[in-house]
Amino acid sequence: MRNEFQKKLKELHIALIDLGQDCQDIIRDTYQALIKNDLDVVDGIRQKENKINHSEREIENQCIALLLLQAPVAKDLRQVSSALEMITDMERIGDHAYDIADIVKKNNDLSELVEQLPFRDMVKQTIKMVDDAIQSFVNNDRNLAKQVMDEDDIVDNYFETIYNDLATKGIDRRSLDLLMIAKYYERIGDHATNIAEWVLYEITAHQVPIGEK
Repeated sequence: MRNEFQKKLKELHIALIDLGQDCQDIIRDTYQALIKNDLDVVDGIRQKENKINHSEREIENQCIALLLLQAPVAKDLRQVSSALEMITDMERIGDHAYDIADIVKKNNDLSELVEQLPFRDMVKQTIKMVDDAIQSFVNNDRNLAKQVMDEDDIVDNYFETIYNDLATKGIDRRSLDLLMIAKYYERIGDHATNIAEWVLYEITAHQVPIGEK
């Protein structure tokens, strides 16, 4: 029975890696939609968001099956319960990507201003954080999880830079849309941080206090 549990746990890890990759891909696609004004990419984001939603439900079922397979020891229970929390954050990443795509669909005249602001670096950082958060879970890497939490400040700083730059340009429709997009990317960084916090809980059995990183 224990061997079967470990086999199912490995399958869970693979599913989480795949979902994490889908999250990275959809973030990357939002930036491509922004700089290329590509409505085909926008439509593709909707399809990928649906895939992420489906994967969340599938992984949730895997977690429930693991809990029912045998009475898990404390660490097993933390690992599965952490996975359940993590997929909620990954599903929200997909939601925010769709929110960004929806803004681009309604106003596809953003690319020139996007390239004047640090959106590219902000997107790269959020992708890295999502990847590192998932890898920290799979590899049981406490230091990598803490690194993800520390890097959330980098994303926050990009948001502040974009906010301050747009404030000097005056308020118009494009500025408001880009500010909303920057906020969605910041929230994606927050969800990556949440994933890392659940990894630390799984490893240490202690939750990170609210407001502490």
